[in-house]
Amino acid sequence: MNWLIHDYREDDLAAVVRLIDSTAGLGQESVFSLAECIGALTARQPAVVAVHDGLPIGAALAQVAGTGERAWVMRVAIAPAWRGRGLASALLRELERRLVEARVRRIAYVLPAEELLGEGLSNAGYERRPAAAYFEKTEPAAGPAAGTLDELGGRVLSGDLWDQVAGMAAEKELIERRVVLPLAEPERAARHGVRPPRAITLFGPPGTGKTTFARAIASRLGWPFVELLPSRLADEGNLAAALRGAFTRIGELERVLVFIDEVEEIAPVRGEPGRSGATHGVTNELLKLIPGFREQDGRLLVCATNSVRSLDPAFLRTGRFDYVIPIGTPDPGARAAIWTRYALGTDRVDLDVPALVAASEHFSPADIEHAARLAAQTAFERDDAVPGATTADHLAAIGACRPTVTAAMVAAFRADIGAHARL
Repeated sequence: MNWLIHDYREDDLAAVVRLIDSTAGLGQESVFSLAECIGALTARQPAVVAVHDGLPIGAALAQVAGTGERAWVMRVAIAPAWRGRGLASALLRELERRLVEARVRRIAYVLPAEELLGEGLSNAGYERRPAAAYFEKTEPAAGPAAGTLDELGGRVLSGDLWDQVAGMAAEKELIERRVVLPLAEPERAARHGVRPPRAITLFGPPGTGKTTFARAIASRLGWPFVELLPSRLADEGNLAAALRGAFTRIGELERVLVFIDEVEEIAPVRGEPGRSGATHGVTNELLKLIPGFREQDGRLLVCATNSVRSLDPAFLRTGRFDYVIPIGTPDPGARAAIWTRYALGTDRVDLDVPALVAASEHFSPADIEHAARLAAQTAFERDDAVPGATTADHLAAIGACRPTVTAAMVAAFRADIGAHARL
C-alpha cells in the first residue's frame, strides 16, 4: 500500500470532481449524477480521498438518508493507473468506518447493470435503459442500546480485522472452528449438539496479539466490542460494584463481545501473599457474574492474560470458560506474513524475507513492527533514489531491538500450555 487516505477537504473538490467525471466511462458509472455528487461533497456528506505523492488518485463518497439509519454509496472513483490494486476496497473500508461511527446501520450501493427489456416494452415506446443492480450491507443495530454501548466505551469495529491478522494460521484456524463458527452459525451448531462458547481465555507472552485476536473475533462476528479496563472501573471507587454495574449494562445489549485484558489483575490466586482482601472480593464478584453472563445468547467474554498461572484456579475451571487458548509468538510462516505486510508499503522489491524471518525468532508482532519502523526511519534519513529500507537496514534494526519475549518466557509458556490449555 503506497497511498494515504484522508477525510475529504474543501480544497479536494476540483480534483475529486475531475476523478468522478473522467472515470464515468471506465466501468465506474453511478446512478447518481455528477451534480448530485458535487452537492453531497459541498454539504459535507461522508467522503474520503486517497492521495499518492500529494496527488488525489481515488475518492469515495456517500449520502446519509434523512433518518440517519441508511447511507447510499454514491461513487467510488479510481484513477485508471490505480485500478485493480486494492484501492477501491481500501476506500470503501474507510468510508464504511466513518458511516458506522455515525451510527449508520444500512449501507447501500446501487450500480448500473445491463438488463434486456422485453420486446413488448420496446414496441410500446419504452427506451432501453440500464437497470439497477442493488447491493446492501447491514451493520449491527444502533437502536436504543446505542446509548448503553457509548456509556461502556464500546463500538462496532471495521469488518476486515480478521483478514488483517497476518500469519498465525494455527491460532486463527483453531479460533475459527471452536469459537467463531458456532457463534456465527448457531442453528448448524444446534443440529450437531454443539453449544456455542460463552467465555474463552487467551494466554501467552506479552505482545503476541491477544488483544488483536479479541478485536478480530468481534469484527468477524460483526458484534459490538466492549473492553472493560480494570483501571477505569477502579476509578469509580468500588471495583467490585463497578464491575457488577458494567455487566448489568452489558446485559442490555443484544449482542456483544466483552474483552478484559490482563485479567490476572482482577482474578489472581486468592490468598496469595501481598494480595488485599479487596482484590479477593473483586475475584469473587467476577466469579459470580460469569454464570449469569453465560445464560444469554449473542455474547462472548474474552479474557486475556500474560500469566495464566497467576489466575485463580476457580476462575478457569470448566463451566466458566469453554476454552483456554494459547497465543504464542509468530511461527516462521506468520513472521513472513508480517514482514511482507510492512514491506508492501514501499517500492522495494528485493527484500530477503527469509533472512528477516530467521533473524527475528521469538519476535512478537509488535517487535516486528518496531523493527520495521526503525529500518524505514533509516531509509528515510538516507533518502536514496530507490525508496524503502533494504534487507541490511532491517537486519540492523532487528539487531538493535530488544525482544519483548525472552527465552525464559517461551519456556514458561510451553509449560503453561501443558498445564492450562483447554482446546
